[in-house]
Amino acid sequence: MDALSYITSAGVAYALGSIPTGFLVARSRGIDIRSVGSGNIGATNVFRALGKPAGVFVLLMDALKGWVAVVLGVRAVLAILGTSPGPQGLENHELVAALGAVLGHNYTCWLGFKGGKGIATSAGVLLALVPLSLLIILTVWILVFAATRYVSLGSIAASAALPLAAWGTGESPTILAVTTLMAALAIYRHRANIQRLLHGTESRFGAKPGEAVK
Repeated sequence: MDALSYITSAGVAYALGSIPTGFLVARSRGIDIRSVGSGNIGATNVFRALGKPAGVFVLLMDALKGWVAVVLGVRAVLAILGTSPGPQGLENHELVAALGAVLGHNYTCWLGFKGGKGIATSAGVLLALVPLSLLIILTVWILVFAATRYVSLGSIAASAALPLAAWGTGESPTILAVTTLMAALAIYRHRANIQRLLHGTESRFGAKPGEAVK
């Protein structure tokens, strides 16, 4: 039963995370977001392509699906299966769901296992698991973004700070391991941005798509 509950929690979380919000919002306007701007289905590209209301909506929905997967999805699975895992078991199920939701967003089955970079969905997951750590890395993101106007650099810096924030706030070794894995995955998903940053071709927020502001 334990194995079944973990597998089911991961599957439900993946299904929720895999909902391609940005793609669906753009498609409702007759646009394939994958062929516009950076080609990413995340909120930043939607913001640039469709404007602030659409971008904010996608950001919130992508975060919400991460939170729902961890908080509501896990509890629904445990209730349906009639499982009472205890506090540590519940945390472990939530961590499995956290990874499932982020992987669902990053590698959605609805778009050929190609998706976003998982930042907003990770934020929703972290809000459910480690809200204080989320507050710390959100501060890092704001400071880096304000100084550089690079969304990607802010996200990379915040991701790198996540394990330190989790460690500094006294989270369990299991949570520390999962947040480290999430951070590594987020940075990996930004590898193209890292190359553009190194070559000075990354677009700053507010610039036209493809335009790197010196």
